[in-house]
Amino acid sequence: MDSEIQQLAGDILNHPKFQQLRGFQHHGADNSVYDHSVAVAGAAYAIARWMRLSGDETASVLRAALLHDFFGYDWHDERFRRYLRRYSGIKRVMRMHAFVHGHIAAGRARQVFGLTERECEAIARHMFPLAAMPRTRIAWIVTLADKAVASREMAAAVGGYLFLAYQKATA
Repeated sequence: MDSEIQQLAGDILNHPKFQQLRGFQHHGADNSVYDHSVAVAGAAYAIARWMRLSGDETASVLRAALLHDFFGYDWHDERFRRYLRRYSGIKRVMRMHAFVHGHIAAGRARQVFGLTERECEAIARHMFPLAAMPRTRIAWIVTLADKAVASREMAAAVGGYLFLAYQKATA
């Protein structure tokens, strides 16, 4: 990672709770929440630099991007499925991971890293349109970077699954 990124967000990158994200699968079997978060941070940082944001705003973009998925649980496991089974209909939908993890990550990031209100808002709203519309440049940059990186990761995962299915069908 770039030395300026390390300088701006080394406290996050080296924190044990952030390192735990390596253990949570995200977009495909070969991608962890840690890998995804670092990729989103790199993309968001590049956008912030391209837009010539101030140093403080660039740091906020970077920190929010790193922590946008700092929810701290495995949403693929049975424990989360049991939680969802307590609800039905629209209440179940509104408690699904895609709808709630931004707010969970923002609260956890504020507690562990003392983020600003604008950084927390960017984290909470990064799932637009499943969350409220971003209101700041920081939030829009994190949202855009997340969509771009997630799209690339999902395309790679689906491509990998299709390749395996093709190999199996032609074997």
